[in-house]
Amino acid sequence: MPSKTGILLTNLGTPKSPSKTDVKAFLSEFLSDNRVVKPKNKLIWWLILNLIILNTRPKKSAINYAKIWQRFGPGSPLLDITNLQLSGVKKVLSKSYDNLTFEVGMRYGKPSISKALRNLKSSGNNKIIILPLYPQNAGATTLSTLDAVNYEVKSWVDSPEIIFINDYHNNTGYINSLASSITDHQKLHGKPDKLVISFHGMPKSYIDNGDIYYDQCLNTSQILANTLNLLSNEYCVTFQSIFGTEEWIKPYTEDTLKSLALDGLKHVQVVCPGFSADCLETLEEIDIENRAYFINAGGKTFSYIPALNDRSDHILALSDIIQSKIV
Repeated sequence: MPSKTGILLTNLGTPKSPSKTDVKAFLSEFLSDNRVVKPKNKLIWWLILNLIILNTRPKKSAINYAKIWQRFGPGSPLLDITNLQLSGVKKVLSKSYDNLTFEVGMRYGKPSISKALRNLKSSGNNKIIILPLYPQNAGATTLSTLDAVNYEVKSWVDSPEIIFINDYHNNTGYINSLASSITDHQKLHGKPDKLVISFHGMPKSYIDNGDIYYDQCLNTSQILANTLNLLSNEYCVTFQSIFGTEEWIKPYTEDTLKSLALDGLKHVQVVCPGFSADCLETLEEIDIENRAYFINAGGKTFSYIPALNDRSDHILALSDIIQSKIV
């Protein structure tokens, strides 16, 4: 029987709709993951989550999701863009291979990673290559995805070879695509007083306990700055999406944008290299909420540089990363 290879692209996930009910179900699954929240007391966290957070946050989050819904297709931007990315990768790789099967899987919500893996197995694939669309490796994203994969395949008989791609934070194609997206944006909007490179935040305790995410964020930023020939005073690295009362890795994006405006900077641009696809954290949190922080503090011009999404150079970079594992 000819060898067949399955390709699985994964991302975080999304509510089924921007309704309060669907957002609550999504947040419940997400915030119940021990990789995402590591409570000192699981019982207390369960009570806080179910009695407070899931009775207050879904309404606000549903309103925010509604602002961005159907921006890139019929539903959630994250899922719609991931499907576009899969279509792009399929188009590229199918020029060289006729033995590939493709699926999308989400860590939370649907389509699930388990269902995608079962589809690939039932298609008769001898090998399954899994690419989590997180350039920087983190316990709460990459390793949580690996947890979901292992949970599904542990009971399989005659399991295909599983190849799991841990990260691509310093991949040349990825970096060059980022650099091109920034220069393309600046051809239209000019160069800013400061380029803010914003990554999703993480509790500082996770880094203190060995998570490599922070170091990889800094590494990506340094390589990107070098590629763009940026001086140290022309950019800064920040962290967004802070949640709860615990100290997170700093500096915070919100605080930085306010400070830059108060310091007299009038024009900033924000790029988010950790997000392979635009989603709530970029389209609403950065481009709406954080834009307001900068403008209200005295800034004049703010622009968000879109995620790489299905840019042709990004699709080629993802395809090259996968192709290196096919042979």
